[in-house]
Amino acid sequence: MKLDKIAVIVTGGASGLGAATAKRLAAAGAKVTVFDRDAERGAAMAKSLGGVFAQVDVSDEASVKAGLDRAAAAHGEARVLVNCAGIAIAAKTVGKDGPHPLGDFERVVRVNLIGTFNCIRLAATRMATLDPLTDGERGVIVNTASVAAFDGQIGQVAYSASKGGVVGMTLPIARDLARSGIRVCTIAPGLFKTPMMAGLPEEAQKALAAAVPFPTRLGDPDEYAMLAQQICENPMLNGETIRLDGAIRLAPK
Repeated sequence: MKLDKIAVIVTGGASGLGAATAKRLAAAGAKVTVFDRDAERGAAMAKSLGGVFAQVDVSDEASVKAGLDRAAAAHGEARVLVNCAGIAIAAKTVGKDGPHPLGDFERVVRVNLIGTFNCIRLAATRMATLDPLTDGERGVIVNTASVAAFDGQIGQVAYSASKGGVVGMTLPIARDLARSGIRVCTIAPGLFKTPMMAGLPEEAQKALAAAVPFPTRLGDPDEYAMLAQQICENPMLNGETIRLDGAIRLAPK
C-alpha cells in the first residue's frame, strides 16, 4: 500500500515506538491520527505532524469508537492501524508478599491484549467497507508484541501472557480478514530505547544492550517504525509475527 494521503491511526502514538511510527508514516505522506491517553503529549505529537489527536483508552469500546469517528471526520476512514499502546509491570507468580495480584494481571491483559483486539475489530469493520486498492487491498493492521511472548523472564508473567496472546491471534485474524482484503502482521521487538527502558539506571541499560548479539546496542524506535512502514508497503507480508531483536534470546532474569 502506498502511504501517500492514506489515513493512518497509531495507538500509543504520543511516545516510544508509537511516536516513531507516527513520525515515519507522516513523513511518507500519510494522514496520521494519534490515539493516546496522555492528552498533552498526544496533542503535541499530532500537531507536530500536522495530524489529529484523540484521547483514547484502547480497552474501552466507546472510547475507541469516538476516536475512530474523530479520525474519520478529519482524514476519512483509516486504511492503516498500528497498535503500539501497552503497559508493563513486574511481579512474580508467587512473590514475597504472596500471590501475583489478580487485578494487576487483568489490567495488563486488558490493555495489551484486549485493547489491541478491541482496536482491530472496530477499525477493521470500517476498513472492510472501503473501496479496494491495488490487489483488492483495503487495509493493513500492524500489532506490537514482544520477544517476551517467547522468552518471558522472571516477573514478566502478565506482560508475556498479554503479548503471547497478540502473537497467537495474529494468524487467525489475518485469515478472518483476508476476504475483506485486510492484512495483519505483528512485530515482536526486543530491547528498544523507549520511555520504559529510559526509566532504568544507565548501568542497567548498558548491561541489557551488551546482551544483544548484533548490533550490540538497544534498538532505535525508528527501526521499529521502518518495519511497520515496510509491512504497510509490502503486500505479501500477512499473518506473520516478525522478531525485531538483534538475535537476542532473553535469559530467565
